Amino acid sequence: MPIKRKSPPKSATAAKKKAAHPKPARKSSPKSVPASSKPNLQQVVVDALDDMKALDVKVLDVRGLTDIADYMVIASGTSDRHVRSVAQRVVEKTKEAGFRPHGVEGQQDGDWVLIDLHDMIVHVMLPRVREFYGLEKLWDMTVAKRTAARA
Repeated sequence: MPIKRKSPPKSATAAKKKAAHPKPARKSSPKSVPASSKPNLQQVVVDALDDMKALDVKVLDVRGLTDIADYMVIASGTSDRHVRSVAQRVVEKTKEAGFRPHGVEGQQDGDWVLIDLHDMIVHVMLPRVREFYGLEKLWDMTVAKRTAARA
């Protein structure tokens, strides 16, 4: 007849395991960064575009024109690969700064990649696509145009 050994109570075993393998300290997530120390989203995006040599970067203030965003950033890339790389860098840099993109569309094709950053929408396009759709003409409203449109 085999001898049965009594196992120690579970709480004692758990305490030994905790002592033998302490948990590593948790890294602070970007979400826990205080708002006062968070960098400016617009500056992060423009710096990322500049780092990747995006062409003809325009920042448009669309407050008062639409509720979907406060700013639109439009930039061009030299090829579909460049457009995808520029968009990927924008996503990486904004995540590092503590801003989470709501969505990214168009990375498979690379003609036009749209990044939704809640308060800002970033469009990275090939020059021919940018010229065809003319987003600057659609959204760029100077102060004089805005007052005329409201009247």
